Amino acid sequence: MKPKCAIRRQRFPRTDYFYHSDLSRWRGFWSPFGDEGRGDRRKFYDFTREFLRESARERTKEMAVFALLVLAAAWPVGYMVVSVVSLFLKGRPLDH
Repeated sequence: MKPKCAIRRQRFPRTDYFYHSDLSRWRGFWSPFGDEGRGDRRKFYDFTREFLRESARERTKEMAVFALLVLAAAWPVGYMVVSVVSLFLKGRPLDH
């Protein structure tokens, strides 16, 4: 008969079930820097406004690059159309 191992193998790491992330009872020093006495609503409004400004700037950059790509792709097609139209306007027969 084999002796049983004294070490118990666990499938998951041990967890501290008594951990609390609640800071409502914390009585330490709170830095006023960056807060400036504004309320939560005002901070959220400022954050949202800054996010929308940044996304508008990024969207403008992306649209400029996209426009350049479209122009680069459309240039050969436009040149081909002009060439075909000028060929037909000269009146030369195609079976010449």
